[in-house]
Amino acid sequence: MIKLTVLYGHPVDPAAFEAYYSSTHMPLVATIKGIVKAETTKFFPNPDGSNANYYRLAELYFNSPEELQKAMGSPEGTATSADLANFATGGVTVLVGAVDL
Repeated sequence: MIKLTVLYGHPVDPAAFEAYYSSTHMPLVATIKGIVKAETTKFFPNPDGSNANYYRLAELYFNSPEELQKAMGSPEGTATSADLANFATGGVTVLVGAVDL
């Protein structure tokens, strides 16, 4: 299993981020064929009250590196990746790795 992880930095306007993320970006993600499982996380502040290192996390799972490449290279995957510029004002970090089972 291969996992694509997207770490979102803290946005300039969290309310605008959340509205766009749920109403526009996640529906785009749902159009990508080949995703086996998708999970998202919104982080809490650290125990001392400071911001977590990241605002949000998205994890997309694929059966193989080839399936990931096919999915993310598709028109739907390309559109979803391009959409990040429309709302991710805190920047994004993207990681890909093999899941240890």
